[in-house]
Amino acid sequence: MKQITLSRDALHRGALILVNALHKAAWDRPETLAAVGNGVQLERQTAALLEELMQEIGGWDSIIPVSGWRSMAEQQAIWDSCLQENGPEYTQTYVAVPGHSEHQTGLAVDLGLHQEHIDFICPEFPDTGICGQFKERAADYGFILRYPAGGEALTGIGCEPWHFRYVGVPHARIMTENRQTLEEYTEYIKQFDSPLHPYCIRIGGRAVYISYVPATPEETIVEVNEAAPYQISGNNVDGFVLTQWTYIDER
Repeated sequence: MKQITLSRDALHRGALILVNALHKAAWDRPETLAAVGNGVQLERQTAALLEELMQEIGGWDSIIPVSGWRSMAEQQAIWDSCLQENGPEYTQTYVAVPGHSEHQTGLAVDLGLHQEHIDFICPEFPDTGICGQFKERAADYGFILRYPAGGEALTGIGCEPWHFRYVGVPHARIMTENRQTLEEYTEYIKQFDSPLHPYCIRIGGRAVYISYVPATPEETIVEVNEAAPYQISGNNVDGFVLTQWTYIDER
């Protein structure tokens, strides 16, 4: 086993960070950005997986990225403009408070049908056709529908069938199968708080083990099996999620 030492700052980084009205984005720009579609920028891994998914379904012929990474200044401008044009109720339903937007992480993308008139705040993205195909395959590439109908009380945002968030595989699979919002998943995974008591899911020929490690006041130690691939993400709240992959010998 190998010990990984994580700083307090690491709590606010990774694909599983929770950003909402209670938990703000801890940075204004991802370390790496890449362009997709018409030039919208996303965090590099998010962009790569979105491109793979779009290539599989031929999505760029009919779908356009409406919004990706936004700076704090841009989010503020969108908030102010929407407030002036549509009023406080509409704005609070569909626009995150500046500093608390997933778009500031580069892990979120708004998608819309490629048509002559596109609503920047609420683009059209139905459950049928190519958009439906995207939604069916999204979890296999690590994306979740971040603001589903019925989840408004948990997410603090109205239903947005166009807003997708990268959380990575297998987490997107688990959330989609369990119909969980990221808020619910963040709490749910905390029960698996020991390497001896992980959440286990099988994907292809691999077993994936997921466990939660609570953050300590300064540095947090996470033990990993260095012989197997792993990822560690902060949850932006109170701890870290360790994900490890192992091959299954079926002989």
